[in-house]
This record gives sequence, C-alpha cells and structure tokens, in this order.
Amino acid sequence: MYPVRFGVFLPTGDVNEAIAAALRAERDGLYSVSTNDHFWSPLGSPETPQNECFTILTAIAAMTSKIRLAPAVIAASFRTPPLLAKMVATLDHVSRGRFICGLGAGWQDKEYVAAGYAFPKLKDRLAQLDETIQVMKAMWTQDKPNFHGEHFHIHDLYANPRPLSKPYPQIMLGGSGTGLLRIAAREASVINLIPPTGNGKDFVNDPAATLKFDMADLKRRIDMLHGFMREAGREPSAMELGGLVMLGISKDKNDATLRGLASHLGFPDYASAQKAPVCLLGTPEEVKREIAERVTNTGVTYYIVFPATPDTQQLLVDEVMPAFC
Repeated sequence: MYPVRFGVFLPTGDVNEAIAAALRAERDGLYSVSTNDHFWSPLGSPETPQNECFTILTAIAAMTSKIRLAPAVIAASFRTPPLLAKMVATLDHVSRGRFICGLGAGWQDKEYVAAGYAFPKLKDRLAQLDETIQVMKAMWTQDKPNFHGEHFHIHDLYANPRPLSKPYPQIMLGGSGTGLLRIAAREASVINLIPPTGNGKDFVNDPAATLKFDMADLKRRIDMLHGFMREAGREPSAMELGGLVMLGISKDKNDATLRGLASHLGFPDYASAQKAPVCLLGTPEEVKREIAERVTNTGVTYYIVFPATPDTQQLLVDEVMPAFC
C-alpha cells in the first residue's frame, strides 16, 4: 500500500496567486501541486484567464525545492510528442527530479476547435495518447530514439539531456474510461481516477457523470484496471491510485457552504456527496474517517484537492494530515 498523499490544485488564472499557493503548499508539507492544461478554463468561461501549464510549473519549480509538480493533466495532443518529451525532460531537470508527467487524451472540444486543433473521436485520441507515450519513452531511454506508429514517428531523434528521473519521470494518466485504463495498465505508475469526460464536460460541470461515478463504479473501474494490469504482466501494486476531489472542511457540522457545494455538484443530499469519490466534505473528524475508509475499501491513497473554502487547507494541514502523514 502506498502512503496517503495530498496534493493541491493551484489557481489557474493568475501567476502570482499560483506561485503563492505553491509556496504555501510546500510550507504546509503537501506532496504535490497541480494545474490543468487548457486554453479555456473549464471552471469559467472562454474569457476567464488561464495560465499555460508548463510555463507556470517551470516558474514554480525554480522557486520551490521539495514539492512535486503534477499537472492534472497535460492534454497530449496540444503538443507534438517529440516536443512534449523535450519539455517534460527539461522541466524534470528544472525541478531536480520532482516532475510527475500527468497526461490525458484531451476532452474540451470547443477549445480544440477555437485553436484550430483537430479533435478526433475518443478512440483515435486514445490511440494517439498511447503512441505519444511510446515516442516519449523512446526519447527518454534509447541511445538513437526511433518509433514508427500509425499516428507518429521519429527517426534517430537524439534527445539529450535525458530526464533526471530514471528511467524517466513517473507517468500519471487521468481518466477512468476503459480505453484509458488499458493504456494506464501498460504504461503508467499513477492513475488519477475521475468521472469519464467524453461529452465535452468535466465532472464539476456534469452532474449526471458525477452522480453515476459513485463508490461502486469506482471499485468496478479499479477492478478493471487491475485485470488489465495482470494481462500486461504487471502486478496491481505497481499502480498508485489517486483522484481529484472537491475538499471542504469546517468545524461547523452544519456548514451551509459545504451543503451548497454538494447541491451545486448535483447531489440529492449532503450525505450522498460525502460518500462520493469526487468529494471530501465535513468536519475534520468526518473527513479523516472517510479517507481511512476509502484507503481500506478502494486503495486510493493520492488525493489532489480543490479547497472549497478559505479555511479548508489549513484544517487539512492541522487536523487531517497528521493522521496519515
């Protein structure tokens, strides 16, 4: 079993706010900081400010020394595979080996269209993600990197310096669909399990997907992942299980803000939200009990959190983390 780890999702629209949040997270002893990879913020409108993923993480890497950088997640198709491999290797050096390469197949179709990118069907995007990983691994490990696939190819593409992390940075895939789980079973060492995003929405804006992704569904998908891993000749213990969660902690058992969040996400009642994989809501004692139950019942140990209130992170650090870290 992996240790319980906590990461925090950074503000995505203001550079100074993101850096300040990362520095605070490192002081607080969190394991990682995360940002997303979008032209348009999924949490706002097309006009909402949105930092570029690699640029802000590079700035944070240069200003921190311990905390890991875990984009959740890079849209593999925004950059060519060779360029992505070079960018990851460079950021791994800047961070002195603290980079976790979070990758996904991309899902927000409207930003692809607006930016002039092709947005193929999910099956093809997953095939491209798979080949992207093959190209990157070749560039990170081969003396004369070569790969020839259906979508991408490289020929004698020397790629020095190789990543500082050996043999390469951890690969974390984000999603939970069958095709994504098959790729993760072969290629990843961490998985960020979230509701499927195949309809152009993420779980924050998709109540139907959020409600369907309950604990029973999560366990079913983890069982599927473990089966695919065994088929690939890997033990399930080789995969660290994680997920994105809306975290709300309050000393007030009847906090109206937390109940409002549960309603906004589409849950019929607060108790249902407290038991949902995408949420951790309640008093410090309630949140501690819920995390302990999830670790025991699902094996999920890595929680990348969106703090829902100003007091949430401090309560996490002071009253929840000491029980696990």
